[in-house]
Amino acid sequence: MSSAFQTAIVPAAGLGTRFLPTTKAVPKELLPVVDTPGIELVAAEAAEAGATRLIIVTSPGKEAVAEYFRPQPELEATLEARGKSDLVAKVRRAPNLLHAETAIQEKALGLGHAVGCAEGNLTGADEAVAVLLPDDIILPTGALKRMAEVREQHGGSVLLAFDIPREQISAYGVFDVRETGDDDVKQVVGMVEKPKPEDAPSTFAAAGRYLLDRAVFDALKRITPGAGGELQLTDAIALLIAEGHPVHVVVHRGGRHDLGNPGGFLRAAVDFALKTPEYGPDLREWLRERLDNS
Repeated sequence: MSSAFQTAIVPAAGLGTRFLPTTKAVPKELLPVVDTPGIELVAAEAAEAGATRLIIVTSPGKEAVAEYFRPQPELEATLEARGKSDLVAKVRRAPNLLHAETAIQEKALGLGHAVGCAEGNLTGADEAVAVLLPDDIILPTGALKRMAEVREQHGGSVLLAFDIPREQISAYGVFDVRETGDDDVKQVVGMVEKPKPEDAPSTFAAAGRYLLDRAVFDALKRITPGAGGELQLTDAIALLIAEGHPVHVVVHRGGRHDLGNPGGFLRAAVDFALKTPEYGPDLREWLRERLDNS
């Protein structure tokens, strides 16, 4: 079984309610982390791991998300004429990453439903697909490459996990795991959604990156909708586990940012800005002064 995946799915159909009123007009996925939309950061991560195609699962009225990945020859020509070659390179960056297309999710019926909406875009070559949640920025990049290596070794599906302090675990989907002999790779034998700390089977929680065997699409057709008629991806994965399909997690020892709420988004923007030569030094100095005077 090949570990290679060509296709990455990014669910981006949500309303962005925590960013209202901005998201009345601007999709949350296009809000800039410094000067780069979150969805470009996620697409770059997928491309770095070998993806050549991006399926953006979107809702009616959010066409701008896919449009961001289309070439803009008139804008490029204008910038070239003004000698702004550095900006031309930035404008071309997203369209050159991979081929982007859309799948439409008419109603928000859960992450599993969103992933299932992309099935019609797949080809016979798609033995596995990556799913990247655009709210989750994983640092450093490279986790998907490691996940592909684990799939090559063990087959099946591979998910990313963080080791979360037990007192915080009830906010997450948590894996029931068995050791494999590699501290950073665990076999998954079950999943529990948002358990009480004392009931959690481990401290390993789902982290917004999935490398899923094609079999998940069949499983999504066989699970029962939960609250609000939503189809949960974790239920489909749990069904595959019950049927003997191998599922593993790679434990990520790095960091992450949650772009799904304004507080997490601000932290990500500051973190990324501090790392840039253009903004970092001035911002660091301003923050020192600001905090000293607060």
